[in-house]
Amino acid sequence: MFEACIQGLSDAGLPSPREAYFEACTAASPKADYPWSHPAVYLAGRDSDWFFLGNNPERTTWPVFRKHYERYVLKALQGEILTVPDRAAITGPDSTSSMTVEERKEALDKLRRETGL
Repeated sequence: MFEACIQGLSDAGLPSPREAYFEACTAASPKADYPWSHPAVYLAGRDSDWFFLGNNPERTTWPVFRKHYERYVLKALQGEILTVPDRAAITGPDSTSSMTVEERKEALDKLRRETGL
């Protein structure tokens, strides 16, 4: 019975829970850029907390990951479309509002006076 369930996961494009766990634990950062075998793996890893997965023993992290992964597997098998969120682009400072060197020096002097440094 268990083997049939595992086979059903691979038919749906989902790795087994253990394969998903090892993928999540060994994926390179940034996690959102990693080529995940299925979004459910990423989502389960994210919900388990990447730091937690990377800094605790398997006996502690495996049950947490498995719980999250099983929840996402169920959603996927029910037809829900799972996606890895897009990374938000970080924009540079707006050059029209930047301070001149003289204004920066004045602001720094003011801050020093206010803080007593």
